[in-house]
This record gives sequence, structure tokens and C-alpha cells, in this order.
Amino acid sequence: MENGKIANSPNRENGAMPSDSRFSTFIFIILLFIPLASTVAYGAVDPQAIGILAVLSAVICVLWIAVSVSDHRVVYSTNFLQVCLAGLIAIGLVQLLPLGDAGIPTGILDHSASSALSVDPFATRQFVVRLAICLVFFSSFLVFVRSRDRVRRVVFILISFGTLMAFFGIIQRLAQPEAIYGLRPTPQAIPFGSYVNQHHFASLMVMISGLAISVLVGSAVKRDKKPLLYFAVVMMGLAIVFTSSRGGMLSYLGVIGFTLIASFVFLRRTPETMSGDERVGSRRLFATLAGGAALLIVGLGLIIFLGAGDGFLRGIGLSDTSGDVTSGRSHFWWVAGQIFLANPVIGTGLDTFGVAFTEFDTRSGMFRVEQAHNDYLQALTDAGIIGFLVVVSFVVLLFRPSIGLIVRAEDKFSRAVLTGALAGCFGVVIHSFFDFPLRTTSNGFVFLMLAALATTAIPAADRSKERSEQR
Repeated sequence: MENGKIANSPNRENGAMPSDSRFSTFIFIILLFIPLASTVAYGAVDPQAIGILAVLSAVICVLWIAVSVSDHRVVYSTNFLQVCLAGLIAIGLVQLLPLGDAGIPTGILDHSASSALSVDPFATRQFVVRLAICLVFFSSFLVFVRSRDRVRRVVFILISFGTLMAFFGIIQRLAQPEAIYGLRPTPQAIPFGSYVNQHHFASLMVMISGLAISVLVGSAVKRDKKPLLYFAVVMMGLAIVFTSSRGGMLSYLGVIGFTLIASFVFLRRTPETMSGDERVGSRRLFATLAGGAALLIVGLGLIIFLGAGDGFLRGIGLSDTSGDVTSGRSHFWWVAGQIFLANPVIGTGLDTFGVAFTEFDTRSGMFRVEQAHNDYLQALTDAGIIGFLVVVSFVVLLFRPSIGLIVRAEDKFSRAVLTGALAGCFGVVIHSFFDFPLRTTSNGFVFLMLAALATTAIPAADRSKERSEQR
């Protein structure tokens, strides 16, 4: 390691890490505050919350400039995942250009109709703003959370926060209050914890539990702290069960499987004891087993969601009593296919599924639908083939380098964090086949935190210090 940077890392950085100045510390505090506060504030789905997040993003940019001036160089990350986020923003901006045809005769309206490519320019504009906030958050996290000490703090705070939110969610579900915090009624939704959508709370637990399970299984903490990790894992697992989210349970199964596969492949193996061929073989074995597990779980999910598992679900109390075990998804997905076929290149506009749905709905408005309940299908409807390729590229650029980092990890803590972060992302990738968990703003922040941790080489600790940490 040289100047705080690991050579040959797939996530190459511009020079050494930024100086540990007051500006850098303020940025780190804001980066921790944003996802935690967003989660508490109903997932930060309200316009007021987005406005506050935009202000905090501007503050990060100002402080980042101050750090660059203080260090006499511009500090940034070359992680290619940023390009994917920027690509989605670019697609949204193109969709806002007046290149379309409003299709409304002159004189019908008292003002000119929008001629943007997006069928709902306002929704697309708002989504682009959210993406820009996420890009600032992700880019700054990549730069200012690179030291081992800060990574350790992030992991500890995330697991502790996830445990507290799980406990609160379970207590609230048992108490069955009429409103979240006793303040926000949700007459048309089933809330859980601080979220209006119970399935999205399950996804939050899935992401954070990946870290907790991996740190526990990887023996990356002192023995006297393991009971606390057991408690955290149990609480988050119970919270997922209490949400009654089928997608959440399936993705949680994926997280457990991913972590166990990693433990099986890399148990008692370190880079020093592995030859080059063994590293390549371990990487291929891990990728093959994890990919197979993902296909198996997604296949099982499709069977359940499309009705073949109705008898099983009824037996465990998760069957939809309305008679449609898919909860409308079979219809939503069919309509999504029709929307894509009508707009295959660049889609109808980011976050416009709810508007585009009405034109192709064959059930006379029986459903009030805002999302496709499958983020991959919605990528096709909202942004066409171009946007879908950007999403696929993000997934590939997330998993491929991260698996390589796991193989080359030099100590148990680094491997546990890399594995746990990628396991949490793995769970969301699965859950996104059946829902839209990342469209809750706070979940997006947690996902980006994990994506950053999974693709950043963590500086190795001294061997003596590592052994003392695990006693």
C-alpha cells in the first residue's frame, strides 16, 4: 500500500486519500446523517425532505471544494458506477428536451402543451433531481469513506441503527397504532416502522443484515461483541418476517445464501496462501455459485408471485385473500411490456410509469398504479433499451470488481465488510424483481453506501492489531 492507496485496485483513486481536516470530517458526518435521518423521516419520500437533501448535497459540494483547496488538488473517485448514475441523469435530461409532439390540437388548452419526450415532465424532472442528489452522495462517500477507521464506524453505525429500527418496527406492529409515530396516518397502505411501505422496510433490513451476518460469520470482531451481533441478526430477521413481505423474505434468503457461499469458498484462505490460479478459480466458483443462487431464488419468487405457490403461501398465512396471489403484478407486468413495445428506445420518461400505465390499462382504472413492481421492467418502460443497459451495466460493474476485491482481501475484517456489503446489494437486486425498494429515497442511500463499500479496497491493518481485534 502506498500513500493510503492500494495498488492494482479496480477502484483506482486520484492520488492519496483526502486530508483528515475539519472539512473532511464535516462531510463524513453529513454522509452518515443523510441515510439515517432519511430513514427516520418516512424514507424521505416527501418533497420537503427532497428539498432538505438538495441543500445538504450543496453543502457537501462546498465542503468538497474547500477540501480540494486545502489539499491543493482535486480529490475524486474514478469508480465507474458513477458513470452509470450520470448516464441515467443524462437520459432524464434528454427526455425533458422539447423533441416530442404534444398531440393536442391548438386551442384546446389555454396554454401550450408540453412537447417533451417524457409523458410527465414534472415527474421526470423531480426524479432527475433525486438522481443528482444520489450521485453527489455516492461520489463523496467514495472519496471520504476510504480509511479503515471510517469504514469501521460506518459498519458499526449501520448495524446498530438497523437493529434499533427493527426493534421499533416490531414493537409498532405489535401495538398496531393508527399512525406512524402517532403522527402520520396511512389509510391506504400497510406501514412498518418509519416506512409507509412495509416491503421497502423489509428491503432496508435485508441490506443491513447482510453486513451483520457477514461480520458475524467472518469472525471479524472480538468474541465479547458476538452476542450483540447475534442479537442484531435475530432482530432484523424477525422484522423481515413481521413485514410479511414475500419479496423481502426471498431476498433475505438470498443474502444468507450469498454469505454462506462466500464463507464456504474463502474459509481459512487468504491471498498469501493462494496461488494465482487458485484466486482465479475461487473467483469463478464464487461467481458461479452466487449466480446460481440468484437464479434459483428469482425462479422460486416468480413461481410464488405468479400463483403456483398459492397453496404453500396459504399454509403459512401469506396468501392474498383477494384471490390474486400476484397482488396485481401479473397485470402490471403485462402493461409494462406493452408500454415498452410502444416506446422501445428511450422510454416514456423517468418515473412516469403511473401516467403511461393509463393508456395501456385494460381494466378500466381498477388499479391506481404508480410503479411497475419490478424495477427492471420499469427501467425498460421509463428509459427504454438505453436505460435498461445502464442499469445492467451498474449491476455488472458492482459485482465484478467487488468479487475480485473479496478474493484479494488481506484480513478478515476487510473480507467480511466487502462480502456483507455485496450481500446486501445482492438482496436488493433480487427484491427489485418483485418490487421497487430503491425508489424509497433512504433505501437508495443505504444501497449506495453498500455499493461504495463493496467496490473500495479497504486498507489492511497490522497483523498484530487484527489478532487483538478478534480476541
